[in-house]
Amino acid sequence: MQAVPPALERLINDLAKLPGIGRKTATRLALYILRRPATESQALAEDLASLHASIRLCRFCFAFSETDPCQICSDGRRDPGLICVVEEPGDMLSIEKTAAFRGVYHILHGILSPMDGIGPSELKIRELFARIRQGGVREVLLATSSTVPGEATASYLMEQLHRFPVRVSRLACGIPMGMDIKYADEHTLARAIETRRMVEG
Repeated sequence: MQAVPPALERLINDLAKLPGIGRKTATRLALYILRRPATESQALAEDLASLHASIRLCRFCFAFSETDPCQICSDGRRDPGLICVVEEPGDMLSIEKTAAFRGVYHILHGILSPMDGIGPSELKIRELFARIRQGGVREVLLATSSTVPGEATASYLMEQLHRFPVRVSRLACGIPMGMDIKYADEHTLARAIETRRMVEG
């Protein structure tokens, strides 16, 4: 005898397909949804159903947006001459939370990974170069992750961007605020040394 009703089992299986969600968490989420009022489940279903119809890619930065261009690219207070290159839309959201960056973005939608068949043509790299050729770009800030693929992607972009009259910078990596140096790993310390900056006396 099946302990889980088929409809609930289907929902559990669907939720378990999400990244970072295992069977146990999917079951807990499905049971939570089931216990909530039917109107909430209906609203969730409608939001999911309309998601792909409502969201598109911004023609400039390739962020997910309901408008084209997106709110950041169309914001006159942002500096279009400063482009921050990130791997995924989530990276852009993380930088925006800091309120420290006032330029615009360019989302690659991935990183170079030859083993997985992901080369430059599979990413939004050609589109980045096209934006620069249009003029007005002074600096490109590479904000890819400090993983091996992220570093490889940044190195490739740095090499290619030397063809353009723009300044290329890299997101600094190093020792987090409040961290005791003796607890930092070798890679973090090495990056902190490499990205050191001069101080004025």
